[in-house]
Amino acid sequence: MNIYKAIKDDHDIQRELCSKILKTSGDSEERRDIWEELKKELEVHEVAEERFFYSPLIDSDKMQEDARHGMAEHHEMDELIEELDDTDMSSPHWLATMEKLAEKVEHHLKDEEEDFFKKAKKIYSSEEAESLAKSYGETVSEYRKGWPEAIPGK
Repeated sequence: MNIYKAIKDDHDIQRELCSKILKTSGDSEERRDIWEELKKELEVHEVAEERFFYSPLIDSDKMQEDARHGMAEHHEMDELIEELDDTDMSSPHWLATMEKLAEKVEHHLKDEEEDFFKKAKKIYSSEEAESLAKSYGETVSEYRKGWPEAIPGK
């Protein structure tokens, strides 16, 4: 497996969870459970992706701006997650903010899959892409098991 496939597999999980949570209503057990799973997936993915996809690209003149843009979008998602955590799940504001988060997530995933991956393939060799995927996968697995405490800075 290469880093692009590993990241895309996690993107598919995020898309599914965003879709599911937008179909829930009120402060229900279902909404709370999906929200916790989505937060975990987004946080775990963000840390691992920044470490094993974006950070190595920062040094490349061809990808520096894209890498910084991707990490800035992660920060925007973090702010929406904080806002959602501080908002009553049964309020209309919670759903409106969740819709914003889902849109931001989809935009970010599309940027990566349709643009950043193509550019990165010109920088990372096949061997590097496979090595990055291995490190990425191990980190994602470790962070999922120990979430949220396993996330650096938590």
